[in-house]
Amino acid sequence: MNDLQVHHHVTHIRCHKWITKMYYSFLHFTTSPTLPPGRRCSVPKLKRSVLSFIPILSWLPRYSVRQDALGDLIAGISIGIMHLPMGLAYALLASVPPVYGLYTSFYPVLMYCIFGTSRHISVGAFAVTSIMIGITTQRLAPNSAFMTLNGTNGTAVIDVVARDASRVQIAASTTVLSGIFLLLLGMIRFGFVVTFLSDPLVRGYMTGAGIQVVLSQLPNLFGITTGRFTGPLSQVYLLIDICRHLPETNIAAVVVTLVALAVLIAVKELNIYYEKKMPVPVPIELITIIVATLISYYCKLNSLYKVAIIGQIPKGLQPPRSPDISLWGSVVGDAFVVGIVGYALNISLGKIFGQKHGYNVDSNQEMVAIGLCNIVGGFFQCHAIAASPSRTLLQDSTGGKTQVVGLISSVLVLIFILQLGTLFEELPKAVLACIVIVNLKGLFMQFKDIPELWKSNKVDLLVWLVTLVCTILLNLDLGLAASISFAMLTVIFRTQLPLFVCWFVPQAKEVPGITIFRSSTTMYYTNAQLYLEALQEKVVQLFMTGRSPHHSNTENLLFNILN
Repeated sequence: MNDLQVHHHVTHIRCHKWITKMYYSFLHFTTSPTLPPGRRCSVPKLKRSVLSFIPILSWLPRYSVRQDALGDLIAGISIGIMHLPMGLAYALLASVPPVYGLYTSFYPVLMYCIFGTSRHISVGAFAVTSIMIGITTQRLAPNSAFMTLNGTNGTAVIDVVARDASRVQIAASTTVLSGIFLLLLGMIRFGFVVTFLSDPLVRGYMTGAGIQVVLSQLPNLFGITTGRFTGPLSQVYLLIDICRHLPETNIAAVVVTLVALAVLIAVKELNIYYEKKMPVPVPIELITIIVATLISYYCKLNSLYKVAIIGQIPKGLQPPRSPDISLWGSVVGDAFVVGIVGYALNISLGKIFGQKHGYNVDSNQEMVAIGLCNIVGGFFQCHAIAASPSRTLLQDSTGGKTQVVGLISSVLVLIFILQLGTLFEELPKAVLACIVIVNLKGLFMQFKDIPELWKSNKVDLLVWLVTLVCTILLNLDLGLAASISFAMLTVIFRTQLPLFVCWFVPQAKEVPGITIFRSSTTMYYTNAQLYLEALQEKVVQLFMTGRSPHHSNTENLLFNILN
């Protein structure tokens, strides 16, 4: 044994002794009776921590096959069938090839089954988060950056392969970064951050995002090619560009659009009308893409009528790939906004269905779960995920009771990726655009909030409208920041301009010496002086009008603050 080997051997022994000593010191410290009970390390406490971090270890051993299996099987098949067209369609919103939408409906769904706490929400590709990723990919990888000269006629053409590869990398890197944000925030118990997003703000934001989704799909509906715009007023520029290119409309694409819209809308309305009579709704999206693919293939819509199709869908799964860390500086703001929006969707839907079925949804664990879904999904070239309201409602209505629904739907998506994906290469993009738009019905139904908020709370209505306008005009990232700022200003103004009243209830029995003085907002240091001045003014008014219980002794007045 030479000197170097002796040195390494001695170093190894010393390190082993040091690690052993540190281990026993830590064990003695954490089990010491002098420590407070809350800081001692114990097996039950460790078990609770592990079960809370990995919820599947808690609910899977107690899974009831007799009570839950049939409902989960039916719901899982229904959700899996719905994932297929939605994954393909929402990939277009993210500006990545359609197969990556299928990956987004597979890997993150499996992760949520392991780490999620909601038994009823259906995560995966969703329109709002997909369009947010699409805006980022188009900004960093525009078509103009991949123009090459055709060697035959010298015209400029787009290098689609290089462009798509770049956009996939950008989408995956953004998704991983958003997952890291959520994971870190969840680990430090920061789940309460969603409370700063009020319900009118979230609903107005989702409606504005839905309008952006529709505008982004109009070129596919009309079969035209438009420019890509980013930043404030990008949607205005896009709409102007669409109008400018309308004379170039592809009539065949419009016919496909009209037929697909008519079929989708009609069958979906029939599903709603006969909801109580049918065990499961008709999977019209899947039927539509199958029929459209067959018509496109046998009628040669692409070669004869220039109808755009989704193109090559590679068979099989992609190996994991590390994100491009150099891109994080350019997408840090987009990643944070995407993560917060996706988490807000998840926790709002999770709370609703948790209250409906009588169980609690852990907001911090949900943040961790969505973060891990995005991190793992990003390594497999997925884009950011969120809970889909339409899929969640379907899962609940078809009898889904646990996260096993996600496992079953993932199996269907996996089969499609491995064996059936290549059969849909002739599917027209116009059909996918129709599926996207028709499934936005729930977002546009939120316009009914306007008359309801007008009657109940005009300040909340103002927040809803300002959020809608900011989201459309300033784009999704700046629009969210501006909307949150405006909502905070309304809170400040409400605390600085409270309503002070003295209560005189005719039906109640008046207690001598007591008058109720009510403030419409919580009293704290910024409005304490306003409260005191209003109180003094009301006291003077009471004595002047003779309504005070005791005119001669103001010290006997008891003022009860009702927040």
